[in-house]
Amino acid sequence: MEKTMSNLKVTRLSPALGAVVEGVSLAEPLDQPVFEAIQAALLQHQVLFFRDQPLTPVQQRNFARHFGDLHIHPIYPNVPETPEILVLDTHDGNLPDNDNWHTDVTFIQTPPLGAILAAKQLPATGGDTLWASGTAAFTALSPVLQQLLTGLTATHDFAKSFPQSRHDATPEALARWQSSRDKHPPLSHPVIRTHPQTGQPALFVNEGFTTRINELNPRESDALLAFLFAHVARPEFTIRWRWQEGDVAFWDNRITQHYAVADYLPARRIMHRATILGDQPF
Repeated sequence: MEKTMSNLKVTRLSPALGAVVEGVSLAEPLDQPVFEAIQAALLQHQVLFFRDQPLTPVQQRNFARHFGDLHIHPIYPNVPETPEILVLDTHDGNLPDNDNWHTDVTFIQTPPLGAILAAKQLPATGGDTLWASGTAAFTALSPVLQQLLTGLTATHDFAKSFPQSRHDATPEALARWQSSRDKHPPLSHPVIRTHPQTGQPALFVNEGFTTRINELNPRESDALLAFLFAHVARPEFTIRWRWQEGDVAFWDNRITQHYAVADYLPARRIMHRATILGDQPF
Protein backbone atom coordinates (compact mmCIF):
# COMPACT_ATOMS: atom_id res chain seq x y z
CA MET A 1 0.00 0.00 0.00
CA GLU A 2 1.32 3.42 -0.93
CA LYS A 3 0.33 6.70 0.69
CA THR A 4 1.40 10.26 -0.07
CA MET A 5 2.13 12.45 2.97
CA SER A 6 3.43 15.97 2.24
CA ASN A 7 5.86 15.21 -0.61
CA LEU A 8 6.68 11.79 0.79
CA LYS A 9 5.73 8.40 -0.57
CA VAL A 10 5.22 5.89 2.26
CA THR A 11 4.95 2.23 1.25
CA ARG A 12 3.84 -0.27 3.89
CA LEU A 13 5.98 -3.43 4.07
CA SER A 14 3.96 -5.73 6.34
CA PRO A 15 0.71 -5.72 8.33
CA ALA A 16 2.51 -5.54 11.68
CA LEU A 17 5.12 -2.85 11.06
CA GLY A 18 7.53 -1.30 8.62
CA ALA A 19 7.40 1.15 5.70
CA VAL A 20 9.77 2.55 3.08
CA VAL A 21 9.79 6.35 2.83
CA GLU A 22 10.80 8.12 -0.38
CA GLY A 23 10.92 11.75 -1.46
CA VAL A 24 13.07 13.32 1.25
CA SER A 25 16.76 14.03 1.82
CA LEU A 26 17.61 13.45 5.47
CA ALA A 27 20.81 15.45 4.99
CA GLU A 28 18.78 18.66 4.69
CA PRO A 29 16.91 20.50 7.48
CA LEU A 30 13.28 19.36 7.68
CA ASP A 31 10.51 21.88 7.19
CA GLN A 32 7.46 21.51 9.43
CA PRO A 33 5.21 19.61 6.97
CA VAL A 34 7.93 17.03 6.24
CA PHE A 35 8.78 16.66 9.94
CA GLU A 36 5.10 16.09 10.75
CA ALA A 37 4.74 13.60 7.90
CA ILE A 38 7.74 11.54 9.07
CA GLN A 39 6.51 11.65 12.66
CA ALA A 40 3.04 10.49 11.59
CA ALA A 41 4.54 7.69 9.50
CA LEU A 42 6.66 6.55 12.45
CA LEU A 43 3.63 6.40 14.73
CA GLN A 44 1.69 4.39 12.16
CA HIS A 45 4.40 2.01 10.94
CA GLN A 46 6.78 1.82 13.96
CA VAL A 47 9.94 1.47 11.79
CA LEU A 48 10.77 3.48 8.68
CA PHE A 49 13.41 2.79 6.04
CA PHE A 50 15.09 5.37 3.80
CA ARG A 51 17.27 4.28 0.86
CA ASP A 52 20.28 6.15 -0.54
CA GLN A 53 20.89 8.53 2.37
CA PRO A 54 24.71 8.90 2.66
CA LEU A 55 24.68 10.96 5.85
CA THR A 56 27.70 12.41 7.58
CA PRO A 57 27.68 12.02 11.38
CA VAL A 58 26.76 15.70 11.74
CA GLN A 59 23.86 15.33 9.30
CA GLN A 60 22.62 12.22 11.10
CA ARG A 61 22.82 14.01 14.44
CA ASN A 62 20.97 17.04 13.08
CA PHE A 63 18.19 14.89 11.61
CA ALA A 64 17.78 13.04 14.91
CA ARG A 65 17.62 16.30 16.88
CA HIS A 66 14.35 17.19 15.16
CA PHE A 67 12.71 14.53 17.32
CA GLY A 68 14.29 15.19 20.73
CA ASP A 69 17.43 15.33 22.83
CA LEU A 70 20.06 12.71 22.10
CA HIS A 71 21.58 10.05 24.36
CA ILE A 72 25.32 9.38 24.64
CA HIS A 73 25.91 5.69 25.24
CA PRO A 74 27.96 4.77 28.34
CA ILE A 75 29.76 1.82 26.70
CA TYR A 76 29.78 1.94 22.92
CA PRO A 77 32.41 4.10 21.18
CA ASN A 78 31.28 7.19 19.34
CA VAL A 79 32.41 9.48 16.55
CA PRO A 80 34.92 11.74 18.37
CA GLU A 81 33.74 14.97 16.75
CA THR A 82 30.05 13.97 17.09
CA PRO A 83 29.66 12.03 20.36
CA GLU A 84 25.89 11.70 19.89
CA ILE A 85 26.64 9.21 17.08
CA LEU A 86 27.72 5.83 18.42
CA VAL A 87 29.69 3.39 16.28
CA LEU A 88 28.76 -0.29 15.98
CA ASP A 89 31.86 -1.78 14.32
CA THR A 90 31.67 -5.57 14.50
CA HIS A 91 34.14 -8.16 13.14
CA ASP A 92 36.18 -11.11 14.39
CA GLY A 93 38.14 -8.83 16.70
CA ASN A 94 35.00 -7.19 18.13
CA LEU A 95 32.17 -9.68 18.18
CA PRO A 96 28.59 -8.35 18.16
CA ASP A 97 26.61 -8.24 21.40
CA ASN A 98 23.28 -7.17 19.90
CA ASP A 99 22.41 -10.47 18.20
CA ASN A 100 19.37 -11.01 20.40
CA TRP A 101 15.94 -9.45 20.63
CA HIS A 102 16.23 -6.20 22.55
CA THR A 103 14.88 -2.70 23.00
CA ASP A 104 17.64 -0.12 23.23
CA VAL A 105 18.77 1.33 26.56
CA THR A 106 15.86 0.17 28.73
CA PHE A 107 18.28 0.28 31.65
CA ILE A 108 17.59 4.03 32.18
CA GLN A 109 14.51 5.73 33.68
CA THR A 110 13.59 7.36 30.35
CA PRO A 111 14.37 4.80 27.62
CA PRO A 112 14.78 6.16 24.12
CA LEU A 113 11.86 7.41 22.06
CA GLY A 114 13.60 6.08 18.99
CA ALA A 115 16.84 5.47 17.17
CA ILE A 116 18.23 6.25 13.73
CA LEU A 117 20.66 3.69 12.30
CA ALA A 118 22.79 4.34 9.21
CA ALA A 119 24.61 1.62 7.24
CA LYS A 120 28.24 2.62 6.60
CA GLN A 121 30.07 -0.61 5.70
CA LEU A 122 28.37 -3.91 5.03
CA PRO A 123 29.46 -7.51 4.45
CA ALA A 124 28.96 -8.99 0.99
CA THR A 125 26.08 -11.05 2.37
CA GLY A 126 24.24 -11.20 5.66
CA GLY A 127 24.04 -8.63 8.43
CA ASP A 128 20.29 -8.08 8.18
CA THR A 129 18.28 -6.56 11.04
CA LEU A 130 14.84 -7.70 12.20
CA TRP A 131 12.26 -5.62 14.06
CA ALA A 132 9.27 -6.84 16.06
CA SER A 133 6.11 -4.96 17.02
CA GLY A 134 5.35 -4.94 20.74
CA THR A 135 1.81 -3.74 20.02
CA ALA A 136 1.10 -6.63 17.65
CA ALA A 137 2.57 -9.06 20.17
CA PHE A 138 0.36 -7.68 22.96
CA THR A 139 -2.80 -7.72 20.82
CA ALA A 140 -2.28 -11.41 20.00
CA LEU A 141 -2.26 -12.45 23.66
CA SER A 142 -5.42 -13.79 25.30
CA PRO A 143 -7.48 -11.20 27.22
CA VAL A 144 -6.74 -13.00 30.50
CA LEU A 145 -2.98 -12.82 29.97
CA GLN A 146 -3.22 -9.21 28.80
CA GLN A 147 -4.96 -8.31 32.05
CA LEU A 148 -2.41 -10.17 34.19
CA LEU A 149 0.59 -8.60 32.48
CA THR A 150 -0.80 -5.07 32.63
CA GLY A 151 -0.47 -5.12 36.42
CA LEU A 152 3.15 -6.29 36.53
CA THR A 153 6.58 -4.65 36.51
CA ALA A 154 9.96 -6.02 35.47
CA THR A 155 13.60 -5.36 36.30
CA HIS A 156 15.93 -4.15 33.53
CA ASP A 157 19.67 -4.53 34.10
CA PHE A 158 22.52 -2.87 32.18
CA ALA A 159 24.83 -5.80 33.00
CA LYS A 160 22.71 -8.40 31.20
CA SER A 161 23.80 -7.12 27.79
CA PHE A 162 27.06 -5.55 28.99
CA PRO A 163 28.64 -8.12 31.34
CA GLN A 164 31.96 -7.33 32.96
CA SER A 165 33.63 -10.23 31.16
CA ARG A 166 33.27 -8.42 27.80
CA HIS A 167 34.77 -5.18 29.11
CA ASP A 168 37.76 -6.08 31.29
CA ALA A 169 40.46 -6.53 28.65
CA THR A 170 42.37 -3.49 29.94
CA PRO A 171 42.30 -1.56 33.23
CA GLU A 172 40.88 1.43 31.32
CA ALA A 173 38.05 -0.63 29.83
CA LEU A 174 37.23 -2.18 33.20
CA ALA A 175 37.19 1.23 34.89
CA ARG A 176 34.82 2.56 32.22
CA TRP A 177 32.55 -0.46 32.64
CA GLN A 178 32.52 -0.10 36.43
CA SER A 179 31.70 3.59 36.22
CA SER A 180 28.86 2.86 33.80
CA ARG A 181 27.58 0.04 36.02
CA ASP A 182 27.57 2.31 39.06
CA LYS A 183 25.61 4.97 37.18
CA HIS A 184 23.03 2.46 35.90
CA PRO A 185 21.78 0.19 38.69
CA PRO A 186 18.89 -2.18 37.92
CA LEU A 187 15.50 -0.47 37.70
CA SER A 188 11.89 -1.35 36.95
CA HIS A 189 9.48 -0.62 34.10
CA PRO A 190 5.94 -1.83 33.40
CA VAL A 191 5.70 -5.16 31.60
CA ILE A 192 3.07 -3.56 29.38
CA ARG A 193 3.85 -0.04 28.29
CA THR A 194 1.34 2.54 27.05
CA HIS A 195 2.53 4.53 24.05
CA PRO A 196 2.52 8.19 25.19
CA GLN A 197 1.23 9.50 21.84
CA THR A 198 -1.10 6.81 20.50
CA GLY A 199 -2.25 5.22 23.76
CA GLN A 200 -1.53 1.75 22.38
CA PRO A 201 -0.43 -0.94 24.86
CA ALA A 202 2.75 -2.82 23.97
CA LEU A 203 4.85 -5.61 25.41
CA PHE A 204 7.86 -3.97 27.09
CA VAL A 205 10.15 -6.77 28.24
CA ASN A 206 13.16 -7.78 26.18
CA GLU A 207 15.78 -10.49 26.23
CA GLY A 208 18.61 -7.98 26.11
CA PHE A 209 17.95 -6.25 29.44
CA THR A 210 14.96 -7.73 31.31
CA THR A 211 15.99 -10.06 34.13
CA ARG A 212 12.81 -10.79 36.12
CA ILE A 213 9.16 -9.98 36.66
CA ASN A 214 9.12 -8.45 40.12
CA GLU A 215 5.76 -9.65 41.42
CA LEU A 216 6.42 -13.35 40.65
CA ASN A 217 8.72 -15.87 42.27
CA PRO A 218 11.88 -16.69 40.30
CA ARG A 219 10.57 -19.86 38.65
CA GLU A 220 7.32 -18.22 37.61
CA SER A 221 9.20 -15.18 36.33
CA ASP A 222 11.66 -17.26 34.30
CA ALA A 223 8.86 -19.28 32.72
CA LEU A 224 6.73 -16.27 31.83
CA LEU A 225 9.67 -14.26 30.47
CA ALA A 226 10.77 -17.22 28.33
CA PHE A 227 7.27 -17.37 26.84
CA LEU A 228 7.14 -13.60 26.20
CA PHE A 229 10.62 -13.50 24.63
CA ALA A 230 9.61 -16.28 22.23
CA HIS A 231 6.16 -14.79 21.62
CA VAL A 232 7.39 -11.37 20.45
CA ALA A 233 9.71 -13.05 17.91
CA ARG A 234 6.89 -14.84 16.08
CA PRO A 235 7.23 -14.15 12.34
CA GLU A 236 3.84 -12.47 12.02
CA PHE A 237 4.97 -9.68 14.38
CA THR A 238 8.31 -9.07 12.63
CA ILE A 239 9.98 -7.64 9.56
CA ARG A 240 13.49 -8.27 8.18
CA TRP A 241 15.52 -5.57 6.43
CA ARG A 242 18.34 -6.35 3.99
CA TRP A 243 20.71 -3.42 4.23
CA GLN A 244 22.36 -1.50 1.42
CA GLU A 245 25.10 1.05 2.11
CA GLY A 246 23.48 4.43 2.61
CA ASP A 247 20.28 2.98 4.09
CA VAL A 248 18.82 4.61 7.20
CA ALA A 249 16.31 3.03 9.57
CA PHE A 250 14.28 5.04 12.09
CA TRP A 251 12.31 3.07 14.66
CA ASP A 252 9.98 3.78 17.56
CA ASN A 253 11.94 2.26 20.42
CA ARG A 254 8.98 2.52 22.80
CA ILE A 255 7.00 -0.26 21.14
CA THR A 256 9.50 -2.31 19.11
CA GLN A 257 12.36 -4.71 19.57
CA HIS A 258 15.11 -5.54 17.09
CA TYR A 259 17.71 -8.21 16.37
CA ALA A 260 20.96 -7.70 14.42
CA VAL A 261 21.74 -10.99 12.68
CA ALA A 262 25.40 -11.96 13.23
CA ASP A 263 25.78 -14.28 10.24
CA TYR A 264 28.51 -12.38 8.41
CA LEU A 265 31.66 -13.00 10.46
CA PRO A 266 34.59 -12.83 9.83
CA ALA A 267 33.47 -9.97 7.55
CA ARG A 268 33.08 -6.47 8.96
CA ARG A 269 29.90 -4.44 9.50
CA ILE A 270 29.89 -0.76 10.53
CA MET A 271 26.73 1.10 11.53
CA HIS A 272 26.21 4.57 13.06
CA ARG A 273 23.36 5.17 15.49
CA ALA A 274 21.74 8.27 16.94
CA THR A 275 19.52 7.59 19.95
CA ILE A 276 16.66 9.95 20.84
CA LEU A 277 15.75 10.21 24.52
CA GLY A 278 12.17 9.48 25.53
CA ASP A 279 10.06 9.60 28.66
CA GLN A 280 9.37 7.34 31.62
CA PRO A 281 7.24 4.34 30.67
CA PHE A 282 3.76 3.99 32.17
